[in-house]
Amino acid sequence: MMYTQCDTSGAPRSGRLPRKPPSRRRLGTLLRFPLGVVLVSWQYLWRVTALHRTEAEGDLGDLPPPLPPEHVDDLTKPLHEGAGPVFHRRFRVRVEGAAMSPQELVGAVAADLNGPAPSSVAVFHKTRGEKGAPASPGDEYRVQMPGPWDGPVRVLHRDSSSIRLGTLHGHLEAGQIAFSAQALDEALEFSVETWSRAGDRVADLLYSRLRVAKEIQFNMWVHFCLGAASLSGGRPRGGVTIGTRRLSQSFVEAQLRSAGGSSGARTVGRPE
Repeated sequence: MMYTQCDTSGAPRSGRLPRKPPSRRRLGTLLRFPLGVVLVSWQYLWRVTALHRTEAEGDLGDLPPPLPPEHVDDLTKPLHEGAGPVFHRRFRVRVEGAAMSPQELVGAVAADLNGPAPSSVAVFHKTRGEKGAPASPGDEYRVQMPGPWDGPVRVLHRDSSSIRLGTLHGHLEAGQIAFSAQALDEALEFSVETWSRAGDRVADLLYSRLRVAKEIQFNMWVHFCLGAASLSGGRPRGGVTIGTRRLSQSFVEAQLRSAGGSSGARTVGRPE
């Protein structure tokens, strides 16, 4: 990926603005908001898949991986630019009878992020990178969601068993999302792991206080796990397990200060 200039902190600067979707698509997103909320609520109330939820206070190990400097620029929306507490969530589904290996499943997800995604809640549009090619570091996507917002993200990391995305300016959240798969006994486990906080104070009201956006995204990632299970050719066993660990705003801000302010916060993360 080429950049036009660099700032004094060494973080690359893009010299470009986030690409906005066409007006027709933005209007469609707004019109889909009430329908999307209804569909999500209906699917939640009538879902037969068991959900196993746990919540606990987090610690230093619940911070996200450091941002790779080569994929940080003016479009990046790092954790320190968000508001409110940080939520570290992991959604896991055990898949039996899969026709794919963990590496093949991650490859299939990278080839088409819409494959496991619930179309009533999220649609991935590639805005940077080779069209039709699998997701690769530096590629960018705009995720349409049922609300008056879209979710621009950038691929930060990709290996044979995982894909990690980071939020860009314009996203409801600040943070990272990772998809991964691994062999588990004689089965396969697919997981979605998120490290996120509200993108700003207004979003914090919707996200962690009224919990509207938080629950929509909760359902989105549950369905993504089930979609990945279906994509693998297997079947989910034992429902979806969701673990949530919460880091208070004061804890996060203390960690960011210890990282050296906003410059160091570009790459702050859990200890290696």
